[in-house]
Amino acid sequence: MTERPEPKAIAARLPNRPGVYRMLDAAGQVIYVGKASSLRRRVGSYFSKRHDSPKVARMVAQVADIEVTVTASESEALILENSLIKSLRPRYNIMLRDDKSYPYIYLSKGEAFPRLAFHRGARKAPGRYFGPYPSAGAVRDSLALMQRIFPLRQCEDTVFRARTRPCLQYQIKRCTGPCVGLIGPDDYAVDVRHAELFLEGKNELVIGELAARMSQAAALLDFEQAARLRDQIAALRRVQEQQGIEGVDADVDVIACASRQGVACVEVLFIRGGRSVGTRSFFPRLVDDAEPDSVLAAFLPQHYLDGEVPAEIVISHAVPDQELLETALAQVSGHKVRLAAAVRGDRAKWLRLARTNAALVLGRRLASSASLRERYEALQEALGLDSLPQRLECFDISHTMGEAPVASCVVFDADGPAKSDYRRFNIEGVTGGDDYGAMAQAIERRYTRLQKGEGKFPDLLLIDGGAGQLQRVKAVLDELQVSGLAVLGVAKGETRRPGAETLLLLGREQPIFLPPDSPALHLIQHIRDEAHRFAIAGHRGRRQRARNHSPLEDIPQLGPKRRRLLLTRFGGLQELRRAGVDDLAQVPGISHSLAQTVYDALHGELA
Repeated sequence: MTERPEPKAIAARLPNRPGVYRMLDAAGQVIYVGKASSLRRRVGSYFSKRHDSPKVARMVAQVADIEVTVTASESEALILENSLIKSLRPRYNIMLRDDKSYPYIYLSKGEAFPRLAFHRGARKAPGRYFGPYPSAGAVRDSLALMQRIFPLRQCEDTVFRARTRPCLQYQIKRCTGPCVGLIGPDDYAVDVRHAELFLEGKNELVIGELAARMSQAAALLDFEQAARLRDQIAALRRVQEQQGIEGVDADVDVIACASRQGVACVEVLFIRGGRSVGTRSFFPRLVDDAEPDSVLAAFLPQHYLDGEVPAEIVISHAVPDQELLETALAQVSGHKVRLAAAVRGDRAKWLRLARTNAALVLGRRLASSASLRERYEALQEALGLDSLPQRLECFDISHTMGEAPVASCVVFDADGPAKSDYRRFNIEGVTGGDDYGAMAQAIERRYTRLQKGEGKFPDLLLIDGGAGQLQRVKAVLDELQVSGLAVLGVAKGETRRPGAETLLLLGREQPIFLPPDSPALHLIQHIRDEAHRFAIAGHRGRRQRARNHSPLEDIPQLGPKRRRLLLTRFGGLQELRRAGVDDLAQVPGISHSLAQTVYDALHGELA
């Protein structure tokens, strides 16, 4: 049997050409992947000197074999290195954990009434795609904003074609009702054009056109139309004040890194079409403490080489091989890419903002309890969510044999229960015991308010119930045109014991079963039990108030003074019910007709 050569000897025989190297341990597992302009020099450096970094020293001590792939250029080596890191996930490489696709805003084309919608995945359908956005929540917020200013339809084509009367979106002035002919194609096309210009960042052009139309409407004495256009202009001005980025005519990503105590946070500020559309936090997996420039050097190729690349990326720390990275990014994106670490003016302000956010998010992560963080990370993995959930909502229904039903909505954020955001809904007009109808009413009331901007959308919605409840909730969300929201049904097992829950994720055919010791299941149980407790407390309060309610209070002509006089005269409600109309009419201030009204109310005959 031929003895395997020492790693140092292998390094000495490597070609003096660009390529990618893979270091393997004694078990044949790849523990590190790297790139080099000269394989011989780069790999040889690991075995020719003493290493100050404990991580590198530890890794070199474990190397038993080296494999290489020669490439035509160093930029090709960078692209191959990124691919291998993602597929092999070596122990000693800095790894980007969150590698899911980003969502977009989609505007369809080829139709008389184009649709504006949430989109994630392959961009194959004809139309325009605006983005990417940092999260599904950012897209939902932008779509809600767009509906208030440019009320384009967001419903699915099948729903649009089947409509015979306007939906709720029309009633709350979030759609102009093209499904039933309440707006013509020409007027609708104007809103479509303005929405496109808005998403491209050309707000001033939109405002100029709206101002001209407002003046024309006023000249024609169409003051209602002029007022509507005035409100549109005011809404656009407010958006500019809140989100506008002066002097920007291209998409820009601003990236800052903060690292401490073996944890790194990379904060990305997204600027799209001249507007700040949000931020996204990443927490790469580190082996040891790593400097921010090393973290960014690993983050940038993993984040951008397989995704959307803006023309300009502002970074908080200069990274090694910056020109090489620009070349590789330009190669995969098809356009020139600029990485800038030394910036001035507006870009310096954005970078300071990103640095501040990175430091705050990192501090919050380090300060939060490890067990809570592990539960959120376990939940993300168990459900296959695109990013770490930052906000959860859970609904439950409580009643006694259909009496006094109350729905609860509890909210958890990164720090646990957010009790100031809890809400209760007294259910009305639903048949006693109809939990499906009660849940549908609560969801409709809650998410109608969120669509109006009266609160934050969650990353995950949990429902205490099984497949039937889940489908009823889906129907309500579809009606409200809430898209991109993960919905989870938590169904109790046959034994109804904790730990035997069946999880039903909307859109996934197979149920999810988690082991009783799963941190993700513990989080789900926690928020489900909190929703149950909050619903029961609300139901008991409502039921008690109903039982303490006097039928005399439902008689408009009977004020507090007369009610007190009646109860005092007859010694209570029970004796009052035994009295006849003539007896009641003898009480001072009670006429015969009022006595008849009181008698009917006490005996359930009052309409």
